[in-house]
Amino acid sequence: MNTRALGSGWVRPSVIPGFGMTLGFTLAYLGLVVLIPLSAVVFRAAGLGWQDFLALATDGRTLAAVRLSFTTALMAAALNAVFGLLVAWVLVRYSFPGKRVLDAMVDLPFALPTAVAGIALTSLYAGNGWIGQFLEPLGIKVAYAPLGIVVALTFIGLPFVVRTVQPVLQDLDREVEEASATLGARRGRTFRTVILPVLGPALLTGFALAFARGVGEYGSVIFIAGNIPHVSEIAPLLIVIRLEEFNYAGATAVAVLMLAISFVILLLINLIQAWSRGRMERG
Repeated sequence: MNTRALGSGWVRPSVIPGFGMTLGFTLAYLGLVVLIPLSAVVFRAAGLGWQDFLALATDGRTLAAVRLSFTTALMAAALNAVFGLLVAWVLVRYSFPGKRVLDAMVDLPFALPTAVAGIALTSLYAGNGWIGQFLEPLGIKVAYAPLGIVVALTFIGLPFVVRTVQPVLQDLDREVEEASATLGARRGRTFRTVILPVLGPALLTGFALAFARGVGEYGSVIFIAGNIPHVSEIAPLLIVIRLEEFNYAGATAVAVLMLAISFVILLLINLIQAWSRGRMERG
């Protein structure tokens, strides 16, 4: 048992033996895998010069691609927050035939190659596809349009919300809901005032994960997007195009711009999560 002397007394033993070694390994691993690659991108952008970087980052095609990537990722994450909560609720609160199959299907986007998902979605939502042939006569164009990007990002982001909310919902004590009903609260009010505040931090976490995955998604999107500049071209595809053109400065500028915007948005989400948790603890 590890103990440390402090003055004339002894402090209690460390909860995790070898904490210093594990912390050092963790920091070294994160530095090698995360910090060094990201720092290399930032340093490469710093070498461009401020004026050159601004010229590349504010190019019309670049701004259109970045705007499309973040807008569609936010829309898909918002859809997943709503329907992911619904799916998690059904899986936790109801018993029905095929429940285990449905539960396993939620993880399918994790295991399915993204290119395969993109091809499958394109074949479904194209003008001659099983679903697209009914939508396009109504004026709803999904494949080869920004709406198709939202569909693809919703598909790959749903498991993040479901798997984040599901364990919290399973641990939620039903006696609290029964007490709320006993006091005369209707189901809608019970959900808003009792259930949703508890699920809020987990739901925000799932939203953030789905959003982060959507911003950087490439394989499932390029097949269904159409990849038309200023219309349906996403930022990750533009980075690949710049690299194929040997325009490393342009690719670096787009990457740093996406990195900065993603960091700010995720920081805001984390601050909201911390605020919601603090509010729950005070309540």
